[in-house]
Amino acid sequence: MKPDYRNWMPRGMIYAFGSGMLICCIAVTCFQLLSAGTLRTVLTITLSAAAVVFCGLTVWAVLMYRAFDYNGRRQMARQIIEGTAECVKLPEGGRVLDVGCGSGALAIAVGRRNPEADIIGIDRWGREYASFSRELCERNARAEGVTRISFQQGDAVHLDFPDETFDAVVSNYVYHNIPGRRQAYLLETLRTLKKGGTFALHDIFSKSKYGDMQAFVKKLREMGYQNVELIDTTDGRFMKKSEAAWMALSGSALLTGRK
Repeated sequence: MKPDYRNWMPRGMIYAFGSGMLICCIAVTCFQLLSAGTLRTVLTITLSAAAVVFCGLTVWAVLMYRAFDYNGRRQMARQIIEGTAECVKLPEGGRVLDVGCGSGALAIAVGRRNPEADIIGIDRWGREYASFSRELCERNARAEGVTRISFQQGDAVHLDFPDETFDAVVSNYVYHNIPGRRQAYLLETLRTLKKGGTFALHDIFSKSKYGDMQAFVKKLREMGYQNVELIDTTDGRFMKKSEAAWMALSGSALLTGRK
């Protein structure tokens, strides 16, 4: 049995964009049956423009799907997951929390590197990622031979764990999907970290999504966190800046450190 980590670009989105383009094209064709006039001209121009937009979005989504394909040529998703997992430092028998585990890829990658660790992955598994589920995570863990791992429903905004529960916390492309005070969500995750524990949180830390992250890094240091770094992952570590630009991933970085 092979693991199936799915794709971060949902196929449903590709189909939706493609369907929008097709519907617009059919509508433009139908409008040609109308008598010539202002209405037909306006409708034709409007829907033709919409068809072009949907076409562009379809192409973009397909290219994203190919780039994120875990077993494809580019394998960007695999590169991000493995690179983030490498940042985790654990004591023997440590506990790890993966916030927003999706299909289980990051939690399992950490588990493979740390077979004596206990891993917990949480996710809300919303409708926008309907192909991801707790059952899928469990199947993938079995396929990879990772046994000391469990998955459960959870909310990144209000984690159902006491303070200082875990020796490491990780996440990948999670918090930017949640509206609101994203720096506060990071602090909620770090709340569960034990003294001396490490964190590796990968996300789109752009100013438009998070505000001033350099000030946040300074705040963490003032709170007593050590070796706090915001590492740009668009400089070739996980992707090139040109890739990040067209994929709308500019600002991707790893927030790492120790409590």
